[in-house]
Amino acid sequence: MNNVESFFSIHKDSTISFIENKSEFIGHCFYVENKKEAENKILEIKEKYKDATHNCFAYIIGKDRLIQKYSDDKEPQATAGIPILEVLKKKNITNCLVVVTRYFGGILLGAGGLVRAYTTATILALDSSKIVLKNLFYIVNVTVDYTYLGKIEYILKKLEIEIKSIDYLENVNIKLFIKKSEFKKFEKLLIDETSNNCLISIEDELFKSVFIKN
Repeated sequence: MNNVESFFSIHKDSTISFIENKSEFIGHCFYVENKKEAENKILEIKEKYKDATHNCFAYIIGKDRLIQKYSDDKEPQATAGIPILEVLKKKNITNCLVVVTRYFGGILLGAGGLVRAYTTATILALDSSKIVLKNLFYIVNVTVDYTYLGKIEYILKKLEIEIKSIDYLENVNIKLFIKKSEFKKFEKLLIDETSNNCLISIEDELFKSVFIKN
């Protein structure tokens, strides 16, 4: 699915912790863009918390969300890694790794208790990281004569288009961020309003966070 134009992920890395029946659970949430990044982060956590009883994890990677992996790290089967993964799936998140570290406190939680604890750790870590919608934007260069500057500024304000930079040279050179899905409409509007007296080119594209999901 190379045509994916938006996906949910996290805004920042985070770490949270809480106590459940004397066991400490530490949830770590990371933004990762490939499997190597995820595996390196897992190794870092395992080294940092090598005295912990368990370091369980799950991750989903790729705009098509096809790369998925989890580990119970010696917890009873399906009580740790899968609950973490299920939270990521339910929230439609990708490019995200969650590792939950557990220090056993001497009280057995049972299968249900473990599932609830690892689920809670994941939800709290994601809440701390903030879930965002990332949309595909074009970086667009617009060159116009000063005669049309007022019209261009009006259009940009009306459409709430983000301006990256403006250079006042022989002509006005404006660099903009425009959502890919809105580019054709914007291009036509500029051509119509300037009677085709403008140069419009796409310099690059990138994913930008546009709002935080509740």
